[in-house]
Amino acid sequence: MTRRSFSLSVWAWLLAGTPAFAQTPPSAIDYATARLERRLIAERASGPIAIDGALDEAAWAGAPVASGFLQNEPREGWPATFDTEVSVLYDERALYFGVFAHDDEPGALVVSDLRKDFNTASSDAVLIVLDTFSDQRNGFEFATNPAGAKWDAQMSNEGRESNANWDGIWDVRTRVTANGWYAEIRIPFLTLKFTERDPQAWGLNFQRRLRRTNEESYWAPLPRIYSLDRVSMAGSLDELRQLRPGRNLRVKPYAAASSSTVGRTPADGNVDVGLDVKFGLTSELTLDGTVNTDFSQVEADEQQVNLTRFSLLFPEKREFFLENSGIFQFGLPSTGSTAVGSASPAAAGRQNSPPDLKLFFSRQLGLSESGDAIPIQVGSRVTGRVGPYSIGALNVQQARQDPVTATNFTAVRFGRAILANSDIGVMLLNKDARGEDYNRVGGLDANFRFGQLSMGAYAVKTAAPQSVVQGSGDDFTARANFNYTSRTWLARGIYEVIGQRFHDELGFVPRLGVNHIASYGRMNVRPEWASKTFGIREIGPHFHFDQFDRRDGTGTESRYFDWHIVLGMNDSGFFEGGVNRNLEDNVAPFTLNAARGVDIAPGEYDFNEYFVLYRSNNAARVSYETRISSGDFYDGHRNGYTFAPTVRANEHFNASVSLQINDIDLPNASYVSKLIATRMNFSVNTRVFLNALVQYNTDTRRWSSNLRLHVIHRPLSDFYLVYNERRLGTTGELVDRAIIAKLTYMFAF
Repeated sequence: MTRRSFSLSVWAWLLAGTPAFAQTPPSAIDYATARLERRLIAERASGPIAIDGALDEAAWAGAPVASGFLQNEPREGWPATFDTEVSVLYDERALYFGVFAHDDEPGALVVSDLRKDFNTASSDAVLIVLDTFSDQRNGFEFATNPAGAKWDAQMSNEGRESNANWDGIWDVRTRVTANGWYAEIRIPFLTLKFTERDPQAWGLNFQRRLRRTNEESYWAPLPRIYSLDRVSMAGSLDELRQLRPGRNLRVKPYAAASSSTVGRTPADGNVDVGLDVKFGLTSELTLDGTVNTDFSQVEADEQQVNLTRFSLLFPEKREFFLENSGIFQFGLPSTGSTAVGSASPAAAGRQNSPPDLKLFFSRQLGLSESGDAIPIQVGSRVTGRVGPYSIGALNVQQARQDPVTATNFTAVRFGRAILANSDIGVMLLNKDARGEDYNRVGGLDANFRFGQLSMGAYAVKTAAPQSVVQGSGDDFTARANFNYTSRTWLARGIYEVIGQRFHDELGFVPRLGVNHIASYGRMNVRPEWASKTFGIREIGPHFHFDQFDRRDGTGTESRYFDWHIVLGMNDSGFFEGGVNRNLEDNVAPFTLNAARGVDIAPGEYDFNEYFVLYRSNNAARVSYETRISSGDFYDGHRNGYTFAPTVRANEHFNASVSLQINDIDLPNASYVSKLIATRMNFSVNTRVFLNALVQYNTDTRRWSSNLRLHVIHRPLSDFYLVYNERRLGTTGELVDRAIIAKLTYMFAF
């Protein structure tokens, strides 16, 4: 049998039985019509409502009710196993939701934790999206679980950017009964942004997650390829009248005290104060200001092992830069180079993939290359929307800290909504360190969405002095890409050029002087026999191709060609296996492992990695992720092992351990690198949390510990007690230690 005929046989085998598993619902859904039918007429509360989870006030009896939820997983279009009823009321200050989630087995409810911004995917939950501008693009999302944990997010451009680090003022109480669970939610209007129209109609949708069966259902039904942020398919809440958002003035001072020790040097104490201010310029535009900004309470980064010659990308965690960050999104999302599924190290089809270019990356502000904090003296930001326009303007003054000089950073973003769900925009970035050290960036982008097809393009040019960016070459980048998603097919493509002198100090640019082409294709099939016999909900064979050619015509710098197959389990477990092909042509040596002094010599390297990985049901009491790989590695060999178990005793306590081992054998060095991370979370209730992260890296032979007590003493007002320590793994000798106490108190008007 030829390879081609064998491949066709495999595809035919996978497709066998697919129509049966599709299980056409009792009546086919016209989603456009269904959206128009999901409509509630807003009703004012006839009396006060106490947020206690009881829904026993007389006002609830006359409230409009959303019910008749329909599944989009696993049986698209079928009625939910247990229906959900959501009543909606409002008064002059707030919007109220009264939720009753029917369930014949309340003892089987899954509650993963109580933490703020809990993992909604691993718990029973009810989620709400509000499109307050009724622009079918942007929204606010809120979620709770049966224990009353809170999660909220800002979403822009139907999920192109979802910022779960946004924090709003709202309240929720829950109650579990013999036939389900209740949630009573109050969202003040000062938490939201909306126009001054009267009356108003807002986009509205609800999602119910029944975790033990991995079922998701919606009030305004959605095809399974979409999620709650698809607000263009949401229902509506109509006839909202005489809404007043208030002045939306928030003043949040802080006081912090710290004590630090370096080696055997006596402790050095410090006391600091600062201020954050938020003011609603209009009902749609917000001004944020910060003075003497402090980020000492931010959780430590998780260490990573770098197996490439490119810089690693660590996520932004600082609150000031996270709110409304979606407005600064530039271009369509990248094609990505890891499998669909968990983004954790143990569940990535290809580990340490070189990250894509990010035009604006806020971690470049207020942090050194090593990740140490550089003081921010003052910062301001204006974000929001005016009609079809989105506006983002950020200015930060960074203090001097040798060897870094005092520097001013500016980022400006304008966008214009066009057509039904598309936009065009401009981005301007500026770094000014006084004198001749400057960096300026200007770019235009256009993003179009036509149903299941998205297309985008951008062009960016930079300017910097010759003394900073030496050599010759182009100082621009340009890209065009597309994404197509259906129930069966997923296809992505990208073409990108990056000039050798393209210089963006406010972004993340891993490569220079290359032409980049990439493609991704995946087929999703759901054979009935696989679900019934093996518990496999979806089979997804796919490929990913990346190639980077040098613009000077000297050949290919890198090529990656991956063939994988994914098995998505009924309980949300995840299996993936395949081969990752690599071609690396290094024109210069690079350091693979600085701690061990291991370098890779110039030359062309062609090598393959074979791997399997599995992630079990993360809603179970005990779950785990594991990845095993083997193959050539440059001019040697590498075996990789990752094992990451998690234990959830109850909603109050969970703990996880991640062990990553790389056994590397090269002509000039052989070594075993290990990275161990232990994380523990203890939630006393929904307002008091204790977290610990302990890490050990055998390359640096250092232990690092980050312990944090977090108390929410009133809405958006916090107390933190943080302990950081590093020790030598060989002798246990102290490298450095810091103890920080921080108190914030927010005044809202």
